[in-house]
This record gives sequence, C-alpha cells and structure tokens, in this order.
Amino acid sequence: MEPPRSAAEMPDIGWRAAYRMRWKRRRLLWRSWRSRHQLSLLRDQTAAIGAEDILAFVVLRNEATRLPYFLDYYRRLGVGHFLIIENGSDDGSAEMLRQQSDVSLWQTSAGYKASRFGLDWLTFLLMTYGRDHWCLTVDADELLTYGGIANHDMRALTELLDRSGQVGFGAMMLDLYPRGPLNQVSYRPGQNPLEVLQWFDAVPYRAVRQHPMGNLWLQGGARERVFFAGEPHRSPTLNKIPLIRWNRRYAYVNSTHAALPPALNAL
Repeated sequence: MEPPRSAAEMPDIGWRAAYRMRWKRRRLLWRSWRSRHQLSLLRDQTAAIGAEDILAFVVLRNEATRLPYFLDYYRRLGVGHFLIIENGSDDGSAEMLRQQSDVSLWQTSAGYKASRFGLDWLTFLLMTYGRDHWCLTVDADELLTYGGIANHDMRALTELLDRSGQVGFGAMMLDLYPRGPLNQVSYRPGQNPLEVLQWFDAVPYRAVRQHPMGNLWLQGGARERVFFAGEPHRSPTLNKIPLIRWNRRYAYVNSTHAALPPALNAL
C-alpha cells in the first residue's frame, strides 16, 4: 500500500474569513447538539466499543436489501462498531439492525432535509462517540475502496495515516452502473454489488479548490452525462472525506464533501 500524499498547504484566507468559518463551525456543532432530541435510542451497544475500534456512522431509510452485504463488507474491512440512524424505514431495516451484535441503533421520523440531510444527527453521534476514533461516514450504497485494499484492511490504512500525521482520508465518489437497461438487472440481498455494477465513466472529470474553505470540488462522470449534460455546473459533487480521526471541534459542512476546520479539506 502506497503512503498517502502530504496534505496541501492551505492558502492564507485572511482573518475575516477565518473568523466567519470558526463561527460557522460552532453554529453547526450547536445545531447538531440540539438535534439529539430528534433521536430515539433503539439499541445501545456502545459500551462494547474498544479504544482502537474504527467506527462507521450511517443514516439510512429502507435499505434492507443492501444491508447484509454492506455490514459484511465493512466488518471484513475492519469496522469494529456501527452507529446507525434509521429514518422512517418500513422494509424491516430497523428489525434487521436490532439483531446485529455490533450495531447501536437510533431512530427518527424527523425530516431528513431539515437535518441538513442527516448531517446534524450524524455530527451529534460523532461528537458523542467518535472522539479520537477513526470514523467512517458513509451511505448504505457506498463501498470505500483504495489502493492495496486486497492486502491491507482499514486498520492498516489508518495506522499508515497515523504514522504520516494524517487525520483524514479523501476519496472520489465513483458511480457504477450495469451494462444495459436497469430494469433488466436483478440484485439479491447479500450479493456483491460489483457482480451487477461493473461499468463506470472513466472521463471526463474536473476539479477546482473553492474559496474560502479550500475544499475540493470534483464533478463529472455518469450522472453529469445523463442528467446534467446541458448544465454541467449543476452536476453532483463527487469528492468526499469519508474517513477522519474525529475531534469534537470538527464538523461536516456539506455532506462529507467539505469539513471545518478548513485544514481538513486539504486531505
């Protein structure tokens, strides 16, 4: 496994921008703390979290079909505990998760969009349980991969990041799709999605750094080609920072695409 690149130096953004971002981060942390009242604890197994465990944080709705492979994939990759928020599922997702020995489960019927698309809830859990842990924040349809994954699990990856002084790991979100019409493809629970989704757009992609946070803005790929060909500037953001050794001062700003303090965005 190759060592990670050094984080790029952040540009001098000036004291006014730094001040505004500091207060923005504090506001995000405060609203996340308040959002705890929207969560009901269904199964608390956080006492089993070990000091060196890698933790996975997830918000989901109606993912019973994906969950068997998702949980197995990340267990094999080295996740020690899952902290999951279930948001109004009616497909048996909550019942399935309550049976897992390594899952702590919360439930909410509050609005997903009003919670910054789940970020407020996730940040509360990260603040409460993620401190000093390597924390992976992903959706149920996302599978983290990296160079050398066949021989090095996430414990080896995070050990390398620690030795290199890195506090996070940036990634590109790559959309996969099957060959042929979607309605001619079937998927069974527990199946490796890569047996079905074997295609992706290799090009074009483009990236710029945004001011003042210094976050990467990566666009392109399949969704832009299919849905935003006429307005590529509106296509989805594809960069993420899904893996961070968490600190209570940290906050995600826009999904896991950007975070504060801004130095996290250089990862």
